[in-house]
Formats: sequence, C-alpha cells, structure tokens
Amino acid sequence: MNIEKLTENAISLLKNLIETQSFSTEEDKTALLIEAWFKENNIPFKRTKNNIWATNKHFDESKPTMLLNSHHDTVHPNTAYTRNPFKADVEDGKLYGLGSNDAGGCLVSLIATFTNFYAQENLKYNLVIVASAEEENSGPDGLNSMLSIIPHIDVAIVGEPTLMNLAVAEKGLVVFDADVEGTPSHAAHPNDNNSIYNTIEVLQWFKDFHFEKKTEALGEVKMTVTQINAGKQHNVVPAHTNLVIDVRVNDAYSNQEIADILQEKSPCTTITPRSLRLNSSSISTDHALVKAGIEMGRETYGSPTLSDQSVLSCQSLKLGPGDSTRSHSADEFIYLAEIEEGIKIYIELLNRVII
Repeated sequence: MNIEKLTENAISLLKNLIETQSFSTEEDKTALLIEAWFKENNIPFKRTKNNIWATNKHFDESKPTMLLNSHHDTVHPNTAYTRNPFKADVEDGKLYGLGSNDAGGCLVSLIATFTNFYAQENLKYNLVIVASAEEENSGPDGLNSMLSIIPHIDVAIVGEPTLMNLAVAEKGLVVFDADVEGTPSHAAHPNDNNSIYNTIEVLQWFKDFHFEKKTEALGEVKMTVTQINAGKQHNVVPAHTNLVIDVRVNDAYSNQEIADILQEKSPCTTITPRSLRLNSSSISTDHALVKAGIEMGRETYGSPTLSDQSVLSCQSLKLGPGDSTRSHSADEFIYLAEIEEGIKIYIELLNRVII
C-alpha cells in the first residue's frame, strides 16, 4: 500500500475513532475499530483488555526491538465546546473532534507506519505496536500493564502531539496531599490558631520555594498548589486545611527525592505523595533515533506534559503530529496535513535509524 493510500485510510480510521466514545477505562468500542484495521490488513494481533498490540511479521529475537505506542482513550469533553465533540467534521483542512489531536492523529499515524513496515524482510530491528488504553487517567490497565506481556523493548517512540519535533525529555509528576493543622473552635470565640489562616504562610512557602537543580532539556521543577479544602459549616473553625500540590519533576531528580525534600522542608503538618511511579523520562541526544531526527531537520525540546513515557524504563522519544496546546481544549482539532506529514516523517525516520 502506498503512503497516500495509507494516509487516506488512517484519516478514515481517525474519523471513526472520534465518533466512538472512548473515555479512559471505556475504550472497548475503539479497541474494536483498531482490531478491524489489523484484520483488514492481514496483520495478526493480540488484545489484552483494551490494549491492542502486534509485532512485525519477521520478528527476530536476535535483533533490538522498538516500541511504537499511542493511546486511544480520551478525556471527557471540555465544557466550552461549541461543536459536537463526537462528530468528525472537516473544515478548512482541520479535522475536529474529541481526541483528534490528543492523541488520535498520533495513533493512526503510528498504526499506518507499522502497517507500512509490517511485512518487510530484513528490518534492522523489530517493531512492536501497542494501541493502549487508560493513558489519560494513568490507570492500571494501560501501557504499564503491557510491559510484562509484549517482547522486551530497547527503545520507544511514544505518539503525542509535538508538531513532529523531538521531545527528548519529559517531566514526571508527583501529586501530594498536604495537611495544615489548627485548633478547632466555635467561630464566635477568639482563636489564634485557625488552620485556614495558617495556610497563608504555607502557601507563600510553596510559591517561593525552588528546587536547586535545573536541566538543559526540562529546566526547573515546577510546583503548584492546585486545590484547597477546609471547613464544613460557617460557625466552626476547622482543625485541618487540606492542600493538593502538583509537582512536575525534571530529570535531575527522582520522584522519591522530591518527596524526601518536601517531607523534610515543607511547613505542612503532613505531606504525602499519592504515587511515585510517574517518573521523568529522557533519551540521549546521541541516541541513533534522535540523531536521525535531527538530520531530518527536526528540533529537540523538553516537554512539560506527562505521557505513557513515564511508565517506560527504556529510552523513549515523544514524537507525533498535532500541537500539545490543543490537547484537552474546546473544539479540539488536528490539521489533515499534520497527519500526512506525520506518517511521512515516521516512515523516513524508521528507514534512517539503526539501533
């Protein structure tokens, strides 16, 4: 199948995916659409829950293996939508619809790329593709659950919208629940230890605190208080005020190190990480995959957003059509030309690289 036909079919698949609800944990119907693609192209595949995966026809265990991965789940539509989020409309070269940009365009481009290489003999490396579930909610049954099932992976391309530039590093994420204590009392009585007032200095500490280590690719660790909750009725001073802190971790720290620092230094009564598993990730700029992309004129950068790279232990590159700033926005869209370009660049990159 030539690239033009592959692109046409990939866009048709994306339209069907957009018009099929696939919120995280509810991807069973889009999984069927992806199964149908592999059946129509005579590619054997396997399904584990809502994850669809396949290997190239001439898989050779003596060769290194590259993972191609993107996800087919979506977030719920933004409340500011003015269009039907489940209607795949094309206007002025833009394909509108929920999941078009994040990450449907990437997914169908990678599926088309895998299809292009599937039956080729004498590939320099093996290919494994995983169309994964539960990326948007970092759920237990997504790509992380597949790593013990699929063959060992040496390097990965994770499809997320990067304008087909090379995201050579990605920030990790740790969400903390913190508590600021005070003395509970009736609101009519004096109280110099109001937990809500005590958060004023605590919030200022979080605003002013900076982690020392910066990196070239990802810059500083970014820490943001995103939620505050206290009190149940107007005439009671609460004993506790609860905070939620979102920390985006650069590649100079492990998530455990961030937790240790905050537990030692923060002025909160308690501060506890919800999970330490969503680590930062990176790939050496000397890696053959990155070098090949640079030779093609693609730029490198560090990504502030989280993806399934966080669950991989191998080096991985985030690369895909679309623009990250459109993700989770109202009236989400991707340019059809971006999908066409994405497939061409993916194919050229894989033809160039030797791992």
